[in-house]
Amino acid sequence: MKMIGGIKIGGLQQKIFNLMLIFIAVLIGAYAVINVYQQKSLRRTVQETNTDQQASITEVSEQTMQSVLNSSMTQTTALQAYIANDLFADVRTGVETLRAFAEELFAHADSFSGRPYSPPAPAAEGTLAVQFIHEEGVDPADSEMLGLAANMSGIMQAMYTASDKLSSIFIGTADGNMILVNDRPETFLAPDGTTRTLDIRHRPWYVRAAEAGELVFTGVELDAYTDTPMLECAAPVYCGGELAAVVSADIWLTSISEYVESKASDGSFLCVVSENGQMLFSPAKEGVFRVELSSDAPDLRRSENKALAEFVTKALKENTGLQAAEIGGKEYFLCGVPLETLGWAVISVVDKQLTDRPAEMMLSRYDEINRNASAGYEQEMSRIFRLTIILTVLIVVLAVAAALLLASRVVRPVEHMTKRINALGGTDQVFRMEDVYRTGDEIEVLAESFATLTERAEAYIEQITEITAEKERIGTELALATRIQADMLPNIYPAFPDRPEFDIYASMDPAKEVGGDFYDFFLVDDDHLCMIIADVSGKGVPAALFMMASKIILQNNAMMGKSPARILSDTNTAICANNREEMFVTAWLGILEISTGKLTAANAGHEYPAVCHPDGLFELVQDKHSFVIGGLEGVKYKEYSLTLAPGTKLFLYTDGVPEAMDAENTLFGTDRMLAALNAKPDAAPEEVVNIITTAVEGFVNDAEQFDDLTLLCMEYKGKRS
Repeated sequence: MKMIGGIKIGGLQQKIFNLMLIFIAVLIGAYAVINVYQQKSLRRTVQETNTDQQASITEVSEQTMQSVLNSSMTQTTALQAYIANDLFADVRTGVETLRAFAEELFAHADSFSGRPYSPPAPAAEGTLAVQFIHEEGVDPADSEMLGLAANMSGIMQAMYTASDKLSSIFIGTADGNMILVNDRPETFLAPDGTTRTLDIRHRPWYVRAAEAGELVFTGVELDAYTDTPMLECAAPVYCGGELAAVVSADIWLTSISEYVESKASDGSFLCVVSENGQMLFSPAKEGVFRVELSSDAPDLRRSENKALAEFVTKALKENTGLQAAEIGGKEYFLCGVPLETLGWAVISVVDKQLTDRPAEMMLSRYDEINRNASAGYEQEMSRIFRLTIILTVLIVVLAVAAALLLASRVVRPVEHMTKRINALGGTDQVFRMEDVYRTGDEIEVLAESFATLTERAEAYIEQITEITAEKERIGTELALATRIQADMLPNIYPAFPDRPEFDIYASMDPAKEVGGDFYDFFLVDDDHLCMIIADVSGKGVPAALFMMASKIILQNNAMMGKSPARILSDTNTAICANNREEMFVTAWLGILEISTGKLTAANAGHEYPAVCHPDGLFELVQDKHSFVIGGLEGVKYKEYSLTLAPGTKLFLYTDGVPEAMDAENTLFGTDRMLAALNAKPDAAPEEVVNIITTAVEGFVNDAEQFDDLTLLCMEYKGKRS
């Protein structure tokens, strides 16, 4: 450490000085943060106020514009619908009159004589005339209806003269002939002067009227001769229940289209939709509002735009009022009114941008005012910031002087304490109080603590030495106990190399140094193999001792040639006789008659065994459970028998398998155990044990092992000749 300017660099004096500087810096920083926060808070409040005011201006403007627009569009649309209803109501009335006259005419055909008719004549161009045309392959001379239909010439001429909206009026008979009235006979003449034929009974007006059985308005159709777009109003005529003819009138669309075009302005227009949801009139040249032929026009009621589809559906039924919808990436206000006469709807469309312009202008002016106010605010804040910097510098100078003075007064006793502590060693291990430490503050308390600490340290060293020696002794004994326990269990494989009738393998992995699980297998005689797997209650050394005693008692009883039930019963009697700790054992014991494959077993509260028959899969054998060993005196154990065919495997395990848990406390369970076994059911016993061990370890992963893991697998191969 170096002395610079009276301060020991790297020493406590410097650290106290640094601490004071840090405190001052934090204080100044806190002041700065609060100041900045207040400024930001003020700015945020102003910005939020501006935003709220802008939103309020926008909302009020939009509400006002929508209110005006709603009233205007609703009234305008209703007026246009009224006009259109009036126009088409006249046409409907005229066609209904024609139908009534025609039905009366055909119903009383005997009372009327046929009137003459003539084909279109060029000389009649521009003059209202009654003409006839027919389908190709139809001879008018063979028609019994044509002359009768010519009696309608007068009423058709009167209807044509009364309306400037009609292109033609005609009646098409069921035998492929037509009587029509208009002033354009040259339309129906070919260049060579012959009359052009017409597929009358397949025209849209004829087909739709015949299918509907009532008066109909078609969509936009092209005139068969001039390709002029028009609407047609048609009605079927019946005689004796059979279709005799169809009367119809062509309606010019020019005046309606011109009217619709005239009402279009920048961002707003009118359009008309048919009862089928098809666009009939619209000034739009593209998008969903454009007009197409009825054969190509989409049904807007089934549009992918759900808002538009719902609006059109509603407009055909009732006055919609003002509604908003996004169409083609733009927002519109829509208002629809149904045409009761036709089942159509008149729709007014206004681009929402038109309604946003007043609000945008107001917001632009409002932003300009705010910018001017913000500039004045920023100038005032700059002046305050400069004053703050000057005050901060003065505070720092005063604080540095105070830090130097405080550091000098605190460091002197601390330096002396440091030298004394460094001098401790050898036989001098005790720190003692001196007058220099008696400062009446925390330094004196620190010195007293050091003195007490050194005295206690000597006592602690002695205790730690004794505890370490004892711990090493216990560790050595536990390691020896682990080896002894492992040596007590069969652990040399193959276990019976001279007995090809079966193969057996087992393992035990204790949760602690020693465990309470155990397995055993041994030959009672040349034809009987005894297998045991058991789980002692508890863990550690007590369970290991109880396990050793239980294993010896079970083996001794088995070697006497007793049945499995008798072995468990006698073992239970022996353990219960002196079981002050009230520990118990779950056990499964089976004796295999090697020559026949007959397995006789008894279960004392242990897990179900799993058996895999040849060419099959492992399944649990839900055997008869009896009470645990050591839990209650006088228990009678039940036994059962299984016949093992050559190739059958028997798998035994303790509850450490199904009750193994991962980090989320999820149990491994018997379903996962069976799935792992059946992934390779033809595996040898050693591989079976390894498969389950690997599956459990993979499932548990990094979670702590809470229970012993004990496994045993035996494959019966049968008696070899």
